[in-house]
Amino acid sequence: MMNAYDDNNIFAKILKGEIPCDKVYEDEYVLAFKDIAPQAPVHILVIPKGKYISITDFGANASPEAIKGFFEAVDKIAGEQNLKNEGFRSIANTGLNGGQEVPHFHLHILGGKKIGPMVSK
Repeated sequence: MMNAYDDNNIFAKILKGEIPCDKVYEDEYVLAFKDIAPQAPVHILVIPKGKYISITDFGANASPEAIKGFFEAVDKIAGEQNLKNEGFRSIANTGLNGGQEVPHFHLHILGGKKIGPMVSK
């Protein structure tokens, strides 16, 4: 499990403006941008602006306002991307066994087509 927040992770650098992104949404709580290796016609990453390693870190340590703001942003993005009627998948990989590659909490929004099985064996 990742223990300390890494200020040099790629999402921290994107938040600092050191690395560009294809931004689709931003407010005081989140930055959302297109994934550079999309797995669906719509593949957006939503990241909180605070220093949270994982969804469990975010849930345990973010303020109620930041948590509410994060999920309101997910709803707004899903609406703006026309995903709400047909549906979409949201994924937050957590830790080594969960396949988390960047140690900054992020939620994947995937949609625009029927998404396959949850996991392969």
